[in-house]
Amino acid sequence: MRRVAFCLLITLIPFSLAFAQAQPSINKADTVWLLISSALVLLMTPGLALFYGGMVREKNVLNTIMMSFICMVLITLQWIAIGYSLAFGKGSLGIIGNFQHIFFHQVGLSPSSNYASSVPLLAFALFQMMFAIITPALISGAVVERMKFSSYLLFILLWATFVYDPVCFWVWNKGGWLYKLGALDFAGGTVVHINAGISALVAAILLGKRRGFLKENILPHNISLTVIGTGLLWFGWFGFNAGSALEAGKLSTLAFATTHIACATAALVWTMLEQIKYGKPSTIGLCSGAVAGLVAITPAAGFVGIGGAIAIGIGAGAICFYTVTLKYRLGYDDSLDVFGVHGIGGLWGAIATGIFASVGAKGLLLGGFSQFCKQLLASAFTIIYSGAMTLVILKILDLTIGLRVEEEEEVSGLDLELHGEKGYRL
Repeated sequence: MRRVAFCLLITLIPFSLAFAQAQPSINKADTVWLLISSALVLLMTPGLALFYGGMVREKNVLNTIMMSFICMVLITLQWIAIGYSLAFGKGSLGIIGNFQHIFFHQVGLSPSSNYASSVPLLAFALFQMMFAIITPALISGAVVERMKFSSYLLFILLWATFVYDPVCFWVWNKGGWLYKLGALDFAGGTVVHINAGISALVAAILLGKRRGFLKENILPHNISLTVIGTGLLWFGWFGFNAGSALEAGKLSTLAFATTHIACATAALVWTMLEQIKYGKPSTIGLCSGAVAGLVAITPAAGFVGIGGAIAIGIGAGAICFYTVTLKYRLGYDDSLDVFGVHGIGGLWGAIATGIFASVGAKGLLLGGFSQFCKQLLASAFTIIYSGAMTLVILKILDLTIGLRVEEEEEVSGLDLELHGEKGYRL
């Protein structure tokens, strides 16, 4: 009898050890990498503020910068209060999360087997917070120089809650319907860029054109600021994409490499096309091409190889270059080309993921026709939902508190009229 008991004990020991090893545990290298990546992604929002700020007129530079910077304040608190719970809480029907994590309830220093198996769950939540911050800030580029600041504040709070958080749940929450479908979005092609780009187009059309659009030259006042902003975005994007691997290792290395290569490729293509079309390459064009490449590689960064990154960069540089000219033909005033660069760049990247995926998934080139269809479906639903909800939110605000500044304020400049400040006193 003792022998039988001993044999049973010996048999159970390996199983017990294996079970113990399967429990999530903190990996210090992964934690350090995710915290650094979070800081890099946060740096992208001031980078975006400079990128946008340099491209507007001098009288609106501070207002434009504030529209990005204020997201670091408001969306931080929204994410803690309810955003994270809606995006990553347990949900029914694959649509939206519940309220289990409101005010970061149960978001502590232990790892989670669902999303952060080797880092504290709090680190994962903070990393995702930085994505939630920059996404509504992107939309501001379409409405600068004419939108009420107070209306903008309410808009980004409502948009983050009713647009960003649900789409984030669909794509990145393991209970989300697009996640279960198998749609790929490594770091935010649909969640961030298609989402923000389509919303920016709706906002630009609903708000109307700036005074003088297509009648007078509306020129950037400080291209040097835009170059600095581009550099910060390029630098921060390594955290955006490589950090989305959630670990320090092979996958983060691949995402780091593809991010840089696609960015450089798109910037070169855009510059060459400007030389061919206009006879002169511009600094703004170089910066726009770089951002277009970064946008397009975002959903594919961990799913494609070097060749795929180059192909995506070529497509981003060419497609976005020609798309930004549409506003002059169609007459809508997307002030800083958010739709042309982020909306179309994100759409191309999402579709291209379904074409060139070769790491962890098979794209169209490897016979993955079903994956290609999933990418199309995810993109289409994001466009429809984001566009419709943005229209509803803006319409409600327009009918209640109004969206657009008074004509006199627009002429004088929003820095003085809305903030009582000037960007320069030279």
